[in-house]
Amino acid sequence: MAKTYRVGVAAMVHDHVWGELARWKALPNVELVAAGDANAPLREKVQKEYGVARVYESWREMLEREELDIVQAASENSAGADIVEACAAKGVHVVSEKPMAATLAQAERMLRAATEAGTQLLINWPTAWSPAIAEWVRRIEAGDIGSVTYVKYRSAHNGPKEIGCSEYFWGWLYDAEKNGAGALMDYCCYAADFAACLLGLPARVTGLRGVFVKDYPVPDDNAIILMQYPHAFGVAEASWTQAVPYAEGANPVAYGTAGSLAVAKDKLIWQRPGQPAETITPPPLAAPRRSAPEYLLHCLETNHPVEGLCSPKVSRDAQEILEAGLRSADMGQTITLPLSG
Repeated sequence: MAKTYRVGVAAMVHDHVWGELARWKALPNVELVAAGDANAPLREKVQKEYGVARVYESWREMLEREELDIVQAASENSAGADIVEACAAKGVHVVSEKPMAATLAQAERMLRAATEAGTQLLINWPTAWSPAIAEWVRRIEAGDIGSVTYVKYRSAHNGPKEIGCSEYFWGWLYDAEKNGAGALMDYCCYAADFAACLLGLPARVTGLRGVFVKDYPVPDDNAIILMQYPHAFGVAEASWTQAVPYAEGANPVAYGTAGSLAVAKDKLIWQRPGQPAETITPPPLAAPRRSAPEYLLHCLETNHPVEGLCSPKVSRDAQEILEAGLRSADMGQTITLPLSG
């Protein structure tokens, strides 16, 4: 008889949680059994809209009182390490929303706890479930553009509050301690994850950040991180002040020694020397890699580690890039990796 996985929800202040709960509910061998959060309206919502039977005023109380197989963590970035450590101590696997943490030290705590306990940890990057981006990564790793020399991604909108995020979400996104920074942490993280996956850790990182537009307190509303590898550059751009769609036609983009590959909305543009540019329609995502819940269950049932953009090792390396970028921006100097202290 197939195993039914008992899933609990640790915090619900990350707005991505609601889409993830719908994906958990769609799986036939999953039962959403409990949720823990300090905010009564969120506890009421998860019961009313997702049929979660039991709710608690904290995720710690939920962990103490429930027998769980998996926890969906949707906390502020700074709380992820506490959640993963507590879950690992009880043999509970975790899906945690991007980025991995608010600091590199927290990310390393998460990786260490899961590794030592033998539990699975999946960092949920929404970009991983885009057919175009999945095919972009696959083709780059297959060598379709030769050796990569440049990777760039811009992630931007007009700001969490302005685009309609809940106060539970933007309330901590604007808190440097809980988020890790501002737009730099929230949105440079995607390119950092791409670069960490495709190129590993850079040798040097330069970061810039500022508050250019917002007239209320935010750590930063625009940021850039430049990554220097022995034979490549990575570029991460972030903005909470972009009130229009992306102006450029391709995002993300990668150049290599044998061509370029870019995502243009739901298509790929592949360029090779001496040949016309080719527009590629990516294949639909296939099971078991269509969502974080589905992929984690596959990893559990096959005893296979989480790989790719969502792996804890890649996500930890992305966190080091982010921390180096933040240090660089605040110190006004290029930072050499690996970081120490």
